[in-house]
Amino acid sequence: MKIAFLTPEYPHSKTGNSGGIGTSIKNLAIGLLAKGISVRILVYGQKEDNTFSDDGIFVQQIKNVKFKGLSWFLTRKKIERIINELYSEKKIDLVEAPDWTGITSFIKPKSCPLIIRLNGSDTYFCHLENRKVKNINKFHEKRALENADGLLSVSQYTADKTNIIFGLNKKFTVIPNPIDVNLFQANNETYRQQQTILYFGSLIRKKGLLELPLIFNKVLENIPDAKLILIGRDVPDIISGNSSTWQMMQELFSDKAKQNVEYLGSVPYIEIKEKIQQATVCVFPSFAEAFPVSWLEAMAMKKPIVASNVGWAKEMIDEGKNGFLVHPTNHEVFAQKINDLMKDEVLCFKFVQAARDKVEEYFDISIIASQNIEFYKKIISQKNK
Repeated sequence: MKIAFLTPEYPHSKTGNSGGIGTSIKNLAIGLLAKGISVRILVYGQKEDNTFSDDGIFVQQIKNVKFKGLSWFLTRKKIERIINELYSEKKIDLVEAPDWTGITSFIKPKSCPLIIRLNGSDTYFCHLENRKVKNINKFHEKRALENADGLLSVSQYTADKTNIIFGLNKKFTVIPNPIDVNLFQANNETYRQQQTILYFGSLIRKKGLLELPLIFNKVLENIPDAKLILIGRDVPDIISGNSSTWQMMQELFSDKAKQNVEYLGSVPYIEIKEKIQQATVCVFPSFAEAFPVSWLEAMAMKKPIVASNVGWAKEMIDEGKNGFLVHPTNHEVFAQKINDLMKDEVLCFKFVQAARDKVEEYFDISIIASQNIEFYKKIISQKNK
């Protein structure tokens, strides 16, 4: 079987910056390769048309067509031609695309099955953040979903919300994002920083970063020597127009808290494991996600977690069993749960072992790859009838 992923991002130096979509695609691609599936990545929005191999994954860069007023349409038609050529040459059997901005809204391959995986569309995230979505984005995203030969979602919550906000009644097969549990294992010999709280991910409002200072202020009332470590790219705030979320956060920390906070900026992905290992507790006070891989990484590394209790979270973490779930605006309770984990080693041990077990059982890359292969086979069979 030969699978192609159409995407605006992919984590490689030749293809530019990448976020969660790119990371989840690469993780899945590695899992598919291990099971003998051929994988091709079609990355649009590139500076040039080019191809290269990334450890067995064939990457094809696609340059957007520049034509005033029609770039969006002509680029889609270019992608459509590429898909048709690859399919006719038997280089691919199916194409998967993300829901983000609806790139496949005007792409209708002649025979090649085309599916969409929900990782969270622009319309979805605007809905969760109570922001106004661009009408053009909502139009393309809805049209793409309506035209797809098959639909996947990384969480049931994202599938249900997507049906509601687009006024659809589509059936989505839920297959979570994967993680390679062998790559994310706790190392008992690694130095641990005592009383350290770690957040890793983009510094952005939707991930609760404007709540985190207020939560940390509360933590320090009971554990005055606690430290907060922040890792991730600083993002402009779309609501206030401020160019730096980190700058906005600094205004919310108490004078005491400012002395106990360390912002490391972006850290190479390969170094993230070490930073997770050194932490006492990981926190994710997010308002808007689909199925965040960062949470899985912390769970696999046997780190106790306090996270948001919004929708998708309950499909990852079982409250009180392998983590704590609290609404990000409930600063008092969120801080108390952090304090409980910082002070109770027995509770931490129970949580982290249960978290590791759950990741191994439900989210390991081998298990998730097999689920995807079965779905691909079903869609290909239906298309060929």
